[in-house]
Amino acid sequence: MTQQFGEFTASELYCPKCRRAQPVREKLLLVLPSGELHEYLCARCATSLGERTVTSSPVPSRPSVAPPTALRTRRFLK
Repeated sequence: MTQQFGEFTASELYCPKCRRAQPVREKLLLVLPSGELHEYLCARCATSLGERTVTSSPVPSRPSVAPPTALRTRRFLK
Protein backbone atom coordinates (compact mmCIF):
# COMPACT_ATOMS: atom_id res chain seq x y z
CA MET A 1 0.00 0.00 0.00
CA THR A 2 1.38 3.42 -0.90
CA GLN A 3 1.76 6.24 1.56
CA GLN A 4 -1.10 8.71 1.13
CA PHE A 5 0.11 11.55 3.35
CA GLY A 6 3.60 12.92 3.93
CA GLU A 7 3.54 15.04 7.08
CA PHE A 8 0.93 16.78 9.17
CA THR A 9 1.25 20.15 10.87
CA ALA A 10 -1.26 21.35 13.42
CA SER A 11 -3.16 24.55 12.75
CA GLU A 12 -5.24 24.46 15.96
CA LEU A 13 -4.84 22.57 19.23
CA TYR A 14 -6.77 22.52 22.49
CA CYS A 15 -5.28 24.93 25.05
CA PRO A 16 -6.03 23.99 28.69
CA LYS A 17 -5.37 27.55 29.84
CA CYS A 18 -7.77 29.16 27.32
CA ARG A 19 -10.13 26.16 27.58
CA ARG A 20 -10.76 25.97 23.85
CA ALA A 21 -9.05 25.12 20.57
CA GLN A 22 -6.70 27.93 19.57
CA PRO A 23 -4.48 28.62 16.56
CA VAL A 24 -0.88 27.58 17.17
CA ARG A 25 2.53 28.93 16.33
CA GLU A 26 5.35 26.53 15.58
CA LYS A 27 8.75 27.32 17.12
CA LEU A 28 12.02 25.61 16.21
CA LEU A 29 13.69 24.37 19.42
CA LEU A 30 16.64 22.22 18.36
CA VAL A 31 18.41 21.06 15.24
CA LEU A 32 19.51 17.48 15.83
CA PRO A 33 21.43 15.04 13.62
CA SER A 34 18.24 12.99 13.33
CA GLY A 35 16.01 15.97 12.50
CA GLU A 36 14.49 19.13 13.95
CA LEU A 37 12.50 19.49 17.18
CA HIS A 38 9.57 21.95 16.97
CA GLU A 39 7.26 23.18 19.73
CA TYR A 40 3.61 24.20 19.31
CA LEU A 41 2.61 27.35 21.23
CA CYS A 42 -0.89 28.78 21.75
CA ALA A 43 -1.19 31.93 19.63
CA ARG A 44 -3.24 33.64 22.34
CA CYS A 45 -1.44 32.89 25.64
CA ALA A 46 1.86 31.27 24.46
CA THR A 47 1.30 28.07 26.48
CA SER A 48 3.29 25.09 25.20
CA LEU A 49 0.81 22.65 23.64
CA GLY A 50 3.07 19.97 22.23
CA GLU A 51 6.16 19.06 20.25
CA ARG A 52 6.96 17.36 16.99
CA THR A 53 10.13 16.01 15.48
CA VAL A 54 10.71 16.49 11.77
CA THR A 55 13.10 13.88 10.43
CA SER A 56 15.10 14.90 7.43
CA SER A 57 16.84 12.89 4.79
CA PRO A 58 20.63 12.70 5.04
CA VAL A 59 22.36 15.82 3.81
CA PRO A 60 24.06 15.09 0.50
CA SER A 61 27.77 15.70 0.49
CA ARG A 62 28.88 18.77 -1.38
CA PRO A 63 30.85 18.06 -4.54
CA SER A 64 34.45 19.11 -4.29
CA VAL A 65 35.27 22.18 -6.33
CA ALA A 66 38.69 22.39 -7.85
CA PRO A 67 40.51 25.65 -7.07
CA PRO A 68 41.11 27.98 -10.01
CA THR A 69 44.37 27.13 -11.75
CA ALA A 70 45.41 30.64 -12.66
CA LEU A 71 44.02 34.08 -12.08
CA ARG A 72 43.33 36.15 -15.14
CA THR A 73 44.88 39.56 -15.27
CA ARG A 74 43.03 42.37 -16.95
CA ARG A 75 44.82 44.65 -19.29
CA PHE A 76 43.35 48.00 -20.04
CA LEU A 77 43.82 49.55 -23.47
CA LYS A 78 44.80 53.20 -23.71
